[in-house]
Amino acid sequence: MHADEVETDVALVQRLLSGQYPRWADLEITPVESYGTDHDIYRLGEQLVVRLPRIGWATAQAAKEAEWLPRLAPHLPLAVPVQLAKGRPAGGYPFEWSVYEWLPGENANGTIDDLEKAAVDLAAFVKALRRLDATDAPTRPPIGRGVPLVILDEHVRRSIAQLGKRIDGEAAIRSWEESLGAPESDEAEVWVHGDLLPGNLLVVDGRLSAVIDWGLLNVGDPACDLQPAWNVFTDDSRSRYRAELEVDDASWLRGRGWALFQAVMALPYYWDTNPGMVRQASHALAEVLADS
Repeated sequence: MHADEVETDVALVQRLLSGQYPRWADLEITPVESYGTDHDIYRLGEQLVVRLPRIGWATAQAAKEAEWLPRLAPHLPLAVPVQLAKGRPAGGYPFEWSVYEWLPGENANGTIDDLEKAAVDLAAFVKALRRLDATDAPTRPPIGRGVPLVILDEHVRRSIAQLGKRIDGEAAIRSWEESLGAPESDEAEVWVHGDLLPGNLLVVDGRLSAVIDWGLLNVGDPACDLQPAWNVFTDDSRSRYRAELEVDDASWLRGRGWALFQAVMALPYYWDTNPGMVRQASHALAEVLADS
């Protein structure tokens, strides 16, 4: 998927474990299928998972999760990843890597039994996250999640142009400009997960159970975490998510802009390499444009 990504395999995981965590080296190692973009995931026995960055920009995520998730997790109503160990670069593999507890479940693509109940559950998670103290939160990158949308304008327009006739570019620009024209937030910045996509939500027995992939965690405009309204929910469940979060019109438009941003940034980059991500982004974009 990336020009300078690192390849991994079961043999590499075995070597890393044998050299650094031999107590786990005899456990069965099984690749986990995923359309995730930054890490390769290997299930380790029944209770563990090994997570290896495949690209340099993903290497800071484990450190962020190790620092912040233990502080946030006790206050959140859905499970989050629990990091158990951090490995060193070795054997030609250039990055730090991690071992986590295994979180059961499937991703949220078509696996939720009751979308309205899921809207309530996810809204409760988002509200709980927003309430938490953000003192000493990690520094937000220049185009980090929750920045004013105007900062993203050039990136969005360039991506829409790159997509050409593969999408309705005129409709995408109109929708984006509606979001761009919404008043900026006058609320205090809060914790945002920043990447509440179906692939980062786990479902057990038809109900949301966990939120994973916290690499974009930072403090910003709360509208950023409205993205599931278009990438997970539809119709009544979308309205329920909005009602549970008590979202005003301006915030709703900004949230829709965040959903559009994620979709049009992903589509040209992953068009030929990641069909799962393309399906997810195409669905979200279609929902955004239908709602515009």
